[in-house]
Amino acid sequence: MARLGAWLAGHNLPGTAELSEGAFAAGIAVAAFALAWLAGNTLGTRLADFLAARLNGHAEGLRFRICAIVRWTVASVLLATLAVSWPWLALPRLLVGLFEGFAVAMLASSVLRGLNMPRWAAWTLGLLAFTAVFSHAIGGLAAVEGTLDRVGIQIGQRRLSLLSAFTMGVIILLLFAGVRLANRLLTHSIGQARGFDATQKLLFQKLAAIAVVVLAFFVGVDLLEIDLTAFAVFSGAFGLAIGFGLQKTIGNLIAGIILLMDRSIKPGDVIVVGDSFGWVNKIGVRAVSVVTRDGKEHLIPNENLMTQEVENWSYTDRNVRVRIPVTVSYDSDLPLAQQLMLRAAKESPRVLDSPKANVWLMAFGQNGAEHEILAWISDPESGVGNVRSDVLNRLWLLFKEHGVRVPHPQLDVHVQQALRRAE
Repeated sequence: MARLGAWLAGHNLPGTAELSEGAFAAGIAVAAFALAWLAGNTLGTRLADFLAARLNGHAEGLRFRICAIVRWTVASVLLATLAVSWPWLALPRLLVGLFEGFAVAMLASSVLRGLNMPRWAAWTLGLLAFTAVFSHAIGGLAAVEGTLDRVGIQIGQRRLSLLSAFTMGVIILLLFAGVRLANRLLTHSIGQARGFDATQKLLFQKLAAIAVVVLAFFVGVDLLEIDLTAFAVFSGAFGLAIGFGLQKTIGNLIAGIILLMDRSIKPGDVIVVGDSFGWVNKIGVRAVSVVTRDGKEHLIPNENLMTQEVENWSYTDRNVRVRIPVTVSYDSDLPLAQQLMLRAAKESPRVLDSPKANVWLMAFGQNGAEHEILAWISDPESGVGNVRSDVLNRLWLLFKEHGVRVPHPQLDVHVQQALRRAE
């Protein structure tokens, strides 16, 4: 026992007071985690419902993690308050720093994952946040910074060390997360603005996104202390190469902005470009998404919509006239047949009452009297073939009910039989 007491006395082990204070601090930290868990399950659920109702789908990633974000925010605040509320001894200070670092790391990773950041990036920043908080709790990062700064190489007038590489990576990830968050906030704010239509809101959202990226670039250059004059020698050739390589991309970007500014093509319009027919789903940076009635999505470059002929069915007016050809037999009552055509068109649910439907006698064809039903609809994105089918189905029943015949194709065949010579 004497030897054991001497061995323990030779080591700097925590005393009874420090162990008691450590147990007390650990108990308070556990209570803080319990309160944070309760806040996440109650306040977090209500906040998630509020975001779902107010942000209209612009914060889906954050909404599903809002309970975790609230939980770790409350835990971080409570543990930070606990850390500065009392001059703790070494052991309790280490325990509180460990708990606080864990809470901050989980908060950082939850927020970044809510912004759709890659998992590796979120966990990397979370680990760095834990390291920073825990190191501060046990005495600071001076020793770690000195070690990382000693490992490096000299490139010209600039020294590249492990510390600068870590700093550069952290700044880039934070700027990327800031751009994602700013774009979401601006998109929601512009989407809720009054006095603008959908096309103007989309234009302002895209311009705001470009402005945020440019601002983040210059902020990153300033934070990383990059001297742009060092690239002056290569700027001309590099800019020329970028100009040739991104000519189509920049052209499509400018074309998309022009389309939104002159409002010639808007989301929801029904257009025909070449063989592509459908409604405009989205005007992107590079291409316009056109969804056909078959559910296929065609990506048409913005430049094509600027240089090619585009048929826009809803440019100034959404009303579209549908032409339905009908042929009746010559021995039928033509006035009655035309009245039945008008009736079938008026009874179709998608045909408008104004402008009124009309029936024209187009020609006396080979098989019968050729008519054309002219009906108007206001929702061309729902298709025109189904309207034509509905009107013809109704007309078929009306024709059968009133004895109006649809002629069969007629063909007179003259057969000349040659006499066979007797052998």
